[in-house]
Amino acid sequence: MMPPRGAAGSCRRRRLAPLNEDNGRFLLLAALIAAYLSAGATVFSALESPSEAAAQLRWNRTLHNFSRIFNISLPELRAFLRSYEAAMAAGIRVDALRPRWDFPGAFYFVGTVVSTIGFGMTTPATVAGKVFLIVYGLFGCAGTILFFNLFLERIISLLAFIMKACHERQLRRSGLLPPNFRRGPAMSGVGSLVGWKPSVYHVMLILGIFAITLSCCASAMYTAVEGWNYVDSLYYCFVTFSTIGFGDLVSSQNAAYQNQGLYRFGNFIFILMGVCCIYSLFNVISIVIKQVLNWVLKKFECRCCPKCHKSSARLGRRNAITPGARLRRHNISMDADGQYDSDTEGRRLSGEMISMRELTASNKVSLAILQKQLSETANGYPRNVCINTRQNGFSAGVGALAIMNNRLAETSDSR
Repeated sequence: MMPPRGAAGSCRRRRLAPLNEDNGRFLLLAALIAAYLSAGATVFSALESPSEAAAQLRWNRTLHNFSRIFNISLPELRAFLRSYEAAMAAGIRVDALRPRWDFPGAFYFVGTVVSTIGFGMTTPATVAGKVFLIVYGLFGCAGTILFFNLFLERIISLLAFIMKACHERQLRRSGLLPPNFRRGPAMSGVGSLVGWKPSVYHVMLILGIFAITLSCCASAMYTAVEGWNYVDSLYYCFVTFSTIGFGDLVSSQNAAYQNQGLYRFGNFIFILMGVCCIYSLFNVISIVIKQVLNWVLKKFECRCCPKCHKSSARLGRRNAITPGARLRRHNISMDADGQYDSDTEGRRLSGEMISMRELTASNKVSLAILQKQLSETANGYPRNVCINTRQNGFSAGVGALAIMNNRLAETSDSR
């Protein structure tokens, strides 16, 4: 039966349209972020605007009362306050604070620079300092991002190793593995362990619990030492660990503390671990968001022409995974993959750009070695790449997402 003429025209326009799946995902994410920003602006405006108006009213009343009592004109008083604001920008405060540009203060400053926190309580005031900051931050931020990526590799490898051991233990209890089973080449004969990878949701849950625990412990320390209330301490932890860095609350700024050396060391460890943990958690959440975007795009997929479906199944992007896609891929015949046995050929014929993995391979940069090492770390032994690995929804890419993609399997995969 021929499809309706209008439906056929719709399919033809869809095939000719330059909006491929990657562009569709990008535009959908941009629209969702715009809606998310609008919703956030609405909520914060409703919550904070009355408080801002009340504070402005109190300040104007205080300013006029001060001008009247001490017989100072408002222009002179405002000029004085502007001078004080300039002094605050240079790090001068009414209360005694620690020196800003001694070595410990400068070390704290460069730490906020390279980690992209940027509290703003200390800024260079000289031209030479500002020029040096541009060059220093360029390489420092890049090196710190590399450090975060390497930390992400190791934390995911550790979690994968632990979850793999738990999975093997569960298989032993269910009788699917012999009690004297040991890791090694024999594992390739065990179907329950071939291609097994940890669930992205499990990793997200573990990282989330660890981030909450770390924030609660750090907040208890800040409450006791800085004198903040516990909610403000939790707020500071999130703002700092996520590298937002508003600067309204900044730790370790007083001139002296009880057990000062121990506190500053603990503050450094909490900030370092918190930033690394939240960075890893953000990458896991971004993969979940990508899954949701793929699922939404799947809902808009053209369903009017069976030929379109067959072409989509054969040439669809290999790393565009939606919930349940891995189960559906087992139903696709091997004849379809036989015509496009190369990922490169399939992507090029589908109109997609060459991937970074192919680009680095052409430059003799062996990204495959890194992927193999990460996989062996999780499994505890060298193993051959099976077909399930290629069909994994997140098996390619470069950077932080690639590290996560190579570690985690599609969560809809049946365990």
